[in-house]
Amino acid sequence: MTRHTQKNQTQLRRALGLFDATAISIGAIIGAGIFVVIGIVAGMAGPAVVVSIVTAGFIASFSALSFAQLSAYMPKEGGGYQFAYRMVSPYAGFLAGWMWIFSNLFVGAAVSLGFAHYLVVLFPSLPVNVMAAALCLLFTLLNYVGVRQSALVNNILVVAKILILIFFIALGWSFVNFRNFSPFAPYGGFGVLQGTSLIFFAYFGYARVTILAEEAKDASRTIPRAILLALFVSTVLYALIGFVAVGLVGSNSLSQSTSPLADAVGATGNLAAVLVVSLGAMIATASVLLMAILGVSRMAFAMARNQQLPAFLSRVHPKFQTPHYSVWITGVLSTLLVFGGFSRVVAVSTFSLLFHHALVNLSASRLGVEYRRYPRFFPYVGFILCLIMMAFLSSDAWAIGILGLTIGTVYYWLRIKRQEQTQF
Repeated sequence: MTRHTQKNQTQLRRALGLFDATAISIGAIIGAGIFVVIGIVAGMAGPAVVVSIVTAGFIASFSALSFAQLSAYMPKEGGGYQFAYRMVSPYAGFLAGWMWIFSNLFVGAAVSLGFAHYLVVLFPSLPVNVMAAALCLLFTLLNYVGVRQSALVNNILVVAKILILIFFIALGWSFVNFRNFSPFAPYGGFGVLQGTSLIFFAYFGYARVTILAEEAKDASRTIPRAILLALFVSTVLYALIGFVAVGLVGSNSLSQSTSPLADAVGATGNLAAVLVVSLGAMIATASVLLMAILGVSRMAFAMARNQQLPAFLSRVHPKFQTPHYSVWITGVLSTLLVFGGFSRVVAVSTFSLLFHHALVNLSASRLGVEYRRYPRFFPYVGFILCLIMMAFLSSDAWAIGILGLTIGTVYYWLRIKRQEQTQF
């Protein structure tokens, strides 16, 4: 094998502009979180679900700023993994990447289940888990073919789902019943914070584009802008949707539904609107799944290139220019996880991502003055807020999350650490 061929096997094509990059993050954000998880959160926070949504967006902004300045300083494939690897230690980097992969495998399962729940609103006889698994495999194939094709499909899906969410807000606004907001916080501040920790799941996609930094044009400018644009657009939409959904049917009805936005818009008496919103939910969750598979495969690619995962995961397909082994392994694992429970999948994913984001904030706190774009205390605030949010997650999330950390640590010290000692 020639040196030129070896280089091509671990080199990716720069094909993503600002619109593509922003759409990738929005595509990763707006999905099962707002279309399905909002129902679970309504059961915790009551009508104050709107406060949970806005609080989660505010908390996410600190981590988003850490991602933004780190991606400007270090626009490399792997995002938070590369940041922690370079700024903290190889072990911290490994854990950041490992838990990100762990989380997003669960994200893929969660959003495909969200898709299937809305699909059965239209076709009640279809089996939820089978439909979810089929979607995972379909989007694995699309990611295998190429990032440009995946980005093009994602752009179309993102525009479509934003238009449908705006339709939901516009139609539902005049049907809002303010009596549905009383009592506003029936479970007190604890319920609101519990809801905040879980709806955090709906915001994590803002940093997805950092995983693809080497496939973006002018990455040091494009990536930070895409992160902040995506978070702003998503927070505004989420707050409006939460307000309208509660106003239409109340938090109790939302909490008992597996397709809460479709049930909420059903209160208008417009059956066509139910179909449109159900379609929007399927588009939204499909878009997030597409980006989840894309992101995990690139994270595995970056870790393999640093010799922290098996080398074959960094190989790039000679025709499609995608890390094809990483793509297929990611897709198959997410497919298997769809047979778990939705709430547990979301909670485990949230724990793992909060851990990942805590390490990113720690990395940003170590940036030199000349590379810092925001006040130095911001990353520390982001780090502490991530830990606080983790404290409000379920015991299942902690148990499975710690198990994932333990497996990753054992793997690192048995294989990776020995490899590093051999090299040095």
